[in-house]
Amino acid sequence: MTRKLTNAQIAWRAAQDIADGAYVNLGIGFPEMVAKFQPPGRQAVFHTENGVLGFGEAPPAGQEDWDLINAGKKAITLKPGAAFFHHADSFAMVRGGHLDVAILGAYQVAQNGDLANWSTGPKGVPAVGGAMDLVHGAKRVAVITDHVTKDGKPKLLEACTLPLTGVGCVTRVYTSLAVVDIEGGRFVLREKLPAISLDDLQAVTGARLHLDGAVGDLVVPEL
Repeated sequence: MTRKLTNAQIAWRAAQDIADGAYVNLGIGFPEMVAKFQPPGRQAVFHTENGVLGFGEAPPAGQEDWDLINAGKKAITLKPGAAFFHHADSFAMVRGGHLDVAILGAYQVAQNGDLANWSTGPKGVPAVGGAMDLVHGAKRVAVITDHVTKDGKPKLLEACTLPLTGVGCVTRVYTSLAVVDIEGGRFVLREKLPAISLDDLQAVTGARLHLDGAVGDLVVPEL
């Protein structure tokens, strides 16, 4: 099997597509890493459902202020001009279409853009949280994920088999092997690791990968 991208490398690639000044919500867990990889000269404005806009990276260990946390209960710092607001106002921002991008994790993504990303299992967040609001309130929804499950099964499927977070909401998926757009109810391959063939990538994808022009090389730094 081709050496896959690490979570940090997937997060780095997703960060490259965030426009300067975009209002962005990052999902709990793995997606929070995206905030570390702002491209030079660009700065997103990060939003968290518990009521902060304009927070920064995590503080150094031992310097946390536990009154300042994100929705995943991780310590944050504040950027100049950061704002605090009521939980209900935060969700009004989400539902009112004021977020440019939401970047979430996933258990499954279907070729029509359906997303399954929550579980009531013992190791997961014990509810869907704000994800159902985010996937329909944000102007663009992207997913970052390993290309396959821990037991090697595809995460990109013809149809999700798990409970849905949202219907037809995802537009781009950044995986450990490829960058895939969802257009017209199908997966369109945009980039793949140079070391993996199209046939091998298709073999670990649960729906047909379509081509629309040249496929770029998925090249990321060592992180």
